[in-house]
Amino acid sequence: MPSLVARVLSLAFRVARKRPMETVEGARQRISEPKDDPAPPAWVAKRHGITRRAVGDFDSYTVLPREGRPDKAVLYVHGGTYISEISPWHWVLISRMADAGCRVEVPLYGLAPRHTYREAFGFLQAVYRELLEHVDAGRTVFAGDSAGAGLALALAQTLPEVDLPRPARLILVSPWVDLTMSNPDIVEVEGDDPWLSPVGLKEAARAWAGGEHLAAPRLSPVNGVLSGLPPVDLYIGTHDVFLPDTRRLHAMIAEAGGAAELHEEAGAFHVYPLVPVPEGSRARARIIGTVQEL
Repeated sequence: MPSLVARVLSLAFRVARKRPMETVEGARQRISEPKDDPAPPAWVAKRHGITRRAVGDFDSYTVLPREGRPDKAVLYVHGGTYISEISPWHWVLISRMADAGCRVEVPLYGLAPRHTYREAFGFLQAVYRELLEHVDAGRTVFAGDSAGAGLALALAQTLPEVDLPRPARLILVSPWVDLTMSNPDIVEVEGDDPWLSPVGLKEAARAWAGGEHLAAPRLSPVNGVLSGLPPVDLYIGTHDVFLPDTRRLHAMIAEAGGAAELHEEAGAFHVYPLVPVPEGSRARARIIGTVQEL
């Protein structure tokens, strides 16, 4: 059974997050709203060495441990349905990764509706290329949550095209890997999910796709090449509409000869490892343990 804190938050999310995205009109209004400030909270800036620089047309943050020169790295791609900026919850996990001795690169890719997926890949590849000037690919992880997790997976699939080595591992939290939302099993989970609505997700997906078919591999990496990937860690709650496609991705990676570990949390909601609930604390500890083993 979910913790009491998780159950209380589920009720709040259902009102504040899911309800506005349950209609096309509400979703379009949410997509068109001004974006939040992506700057890290003051406590993160005090705790770590942080720099922000331009990489082409977009910016990327570098977050460093308080002491020492890190010899391992995480490229963290934040979620937000491709329409929302990085949030304080993301920065908590990023800070923990830096505390674990990692250089954490946080690219601020362009968001819909002003930007589409077409601008993201060249930018992310450039950020990764610059990261490899400091840390070997064999000690680098791609991590992300939700839309960012799908984008991190798609990025890993594109690396052979631009002659870049793949990272040592992928850590994908509640990954959005099929923007079509066509998996028939989603219907069974939708009522339990207090956060996400397929209606709003499809509207955000169309804005991000910019006219491209939603099944295209760079939008829906479950349809991309899944062989040759590094080991993949998947974190998902059973009250998350992305559960069916995460299970499908896990099975397909195995079928392609890869290694993937699926961490399912009974009763947990979307991106629970980022949220201050007991279930999230346990998952964060496991993620940090994986990063420390690089």
